[in-house]
Amino acid sequence: MYTQSDQKSLYERSKAYLQADHAVHAQTPAQQHAELCGLIIYHEWRYYIQNDPVLSDYEYDQLFKLLERLEEVHPELVSADSPSQRVSADLTEDFSQVEHLIPMLSLANSYNAEDLNDWDASIKRFLNIDPDTDLDYGVEPKFDGGSIALVYENDVLVRAATRGNGIIGEEITNNAKVIRSIPLRAEFSKYGIHRVELRGEVLIRKDIFEKMNAKRAAEGITLFANARNTATGGLRIKDPKEVAKRGLEAFIYTLGYATDQAGNNMLNQFATHLESLELLEKLGFKVPVQERKLCKNIQEVIDFCNYWQQQRDGYAYEIDGMVAKVNSRELQERSGFTSHHPRWAIAFKFQAKQATSKLLNVEYQVGKIGSITPVAKLEPVQLAGVTVSSVSLHNEDFITSRDLRLGDTVLVERAGDVIPYIVKAMDELRDGSEVPIVFPQFCPINDTDTPVELLREGEEAAWRCPNCVCGQQDLQRIIFHVSKDAMDIDGMGKQIVERFFELGWVRNFADVYNLDFTQVAQLEGFGEKSATKLQAAIEKAKKNPISRVLYSLSIHHLGKKVSKLLAAEINHVLDLKDWQIEDYTKIKDVGPVVAANAIEFFQNELNIELIQQMEALGVNLHQTEEDKPKAASADAPLAGKTILFTGSLAKMGRKEAQEKAEAAGAKNISAVSKNLDILVVGEEAGSKLKKARELGTVMILTEDEFLAMLE
Repeated sequence: MYTQSDQKSLYERSKAYLQADHAVHAQTPAQQHAELCGLIIYHEWRYYIQNDPVLSDYEYDQLFKLLERLEEVHPELVSADSPSQRVSADLTEDFSQVEHLIPMLSLANSYNAEDLNDWDASIKRFLNIDPDTDLDYGVEPKFDGGSIALVYENDVLVRAATRGNGIIGEEITNNAKVIRSIPLRAEFSKYGIHRVELRGEVLIRKDIFEKMNAKRAAEGITLFANARNTATGGLRIKDPKEVAKRGLEAFIYTLGYATDQAGNNMLNQFATHLESLELLEKLGFKVPVQERKLCKNIQEVIDFCNYWQQQRDGYAYEIDGMVAKVNSRELQERSGFTSHHPRWAIAFKFQAKQATSKLLNVEYQVGKIGSITPVAKLEPVQLAGVTVSSVSLHNEDFITSRDLRLGDTVLVERAGDVIPYIVKAMDELRDGSEVPIVFPQFCPINDTDTPVELLREGEEAAWRCPNCVCGQQDLQRIIFHVSKDAMDIDGMGKQIVERFFELGWVRNFADVYNLDFTQVAQLEGFGEKSATKLQAAIEKAKKNPISRVLYSLSIHHLGKKVSKLLAAEINHVLDLKDWQIEDYTKIKDVGPVVAANAIEFFQNELNIELIQQMEALGVNLHQTEEDKPKAASADAPLAGKTILFTGSLAKMGRKEAQEKAEAAGAKNISAVSKNLDILVVGEEAGSKLKKARELGTVMILTEDEFLAMLE
């Protein structure tokens, strides 16, 4: 859209206005107005289309104020395409209905490679093309937002409308004007086009959506359910000023209609669909660029769709599929349309991330520290390729905040295509038969005749069983004790521990190190070889550093980091039975809460006896070389720096990279913030990389650059 020299000149002229250069004031008001409009449009393009501004927000605002002041003094200069006219002062009482220049048809859907192959074959049959001939396809994201149609006449945006029923939509021109990625003027006339209708999708970037919901949560306002509904609903808000607050963006994906002054079709000047997208990009519209691809055959289409299905969570916007289009416009015209969809295009739908289901029941689970977790039992529903029938409800506050009731129809989502959770209850579908969920007063796991009242301490969200009498909490502690993060006993997973527990072989940590492996070998599904491997894994675990031992004891709030800090200060685990609160809190990053929990644990004689039994069975309780603090010298390559790793590293695992960083004097942290010094980026880096770039203060390194710095 702009050459390099154009951009240099525009930047310099912007600075001249900001510095009140005398040459600016030598111009007539009309000249100043025309130039200011051009400058602001350029900077909006840099910010909203290129995501690469060259002015600060403050400088942009100052330019905009100059334009507003000029128009106040000379109202005759105000034009419909002035940047100042994006936000109308008038509320829209009702949205009038308008007819699209051509129908906005739906797309046929596909869900797998077989569907795409069938579509490819059907096009070739319809066009009488040899089935072995490869066709070119343009493939781009199927954005999950609100559809929009934009009409430009004489290069000026004159109308915007929702999709509606495909023939008639609601006019939302004032609202569209506040979306800064939609140009108010575009020079279609350079290409002989007088009137044009574009198709696009209005979206909210994921990080913007998260910030909006965080702000609403802080203000006690109901959260938005998802980015799609928030964008679609934003288009129909009656006050354009409120629309502007939603941070909407618009991707344009089709040049659907174009005529000259005489009404002649001007689409034929573009041989392919992708050529028309290139024109739109050149004119300043936000179009899919790196996310689109020219595929030379249907297999390339399949591969590209599958690639994006894996990448969708790392993408900045919500997409629910990909769209494949015959690239040749001539073949598109020959293919034509059904009453429902164009034959020459198809949507490849990703596996669903959201669905509705019925909340049938709530069951409860106990954790290693006695936390009671409610679990929703749902009517089974397919989400992103798996059947979901159980969803964690986290705690009582989660249930209360969403006003969940038995019998509710609920919206379920798989976050990151991994963890399912309930977004909200569909309260508009209630019929009065739904039953409020009452959190239990006594431990619901306990199967003995002795009820145990649940406790909720301080500001903690969880209710806990403080005195387990049924053994289920002991089971969860053993499962955690042997897990990869704790003692890392390979071959002793959750199901094995549960089996050993049912048989009475393990009832506490010490029992893990006192198994009868002759007996284990005779157990169905084991055998001599498996028993021998398990025995070797347990013998290896006995030699673990004491930081792992401390972490494996399930002391409330005692995490990996504090376990390492404590291990660096003691010679033997049982040294801690003599520690007072000041011994803990004098260690940086150890607070009074975890100190109190550790003191309580090590003053319990039963816990001391259990640890002594473990030592008698060969478990190391003495400080190892790995436990000792590794002080980095002041001239260590990363001394005093904070560091974070993101994406997939090619030459080492994440843990190894973090250990190398620590050895070089750096401190590993978990999030991108103003406190981060270095971000090391691997393959498929996502939102952390984007946020680091936005901060502008973080040193961004590749894996090789990180290793070179260590050397």
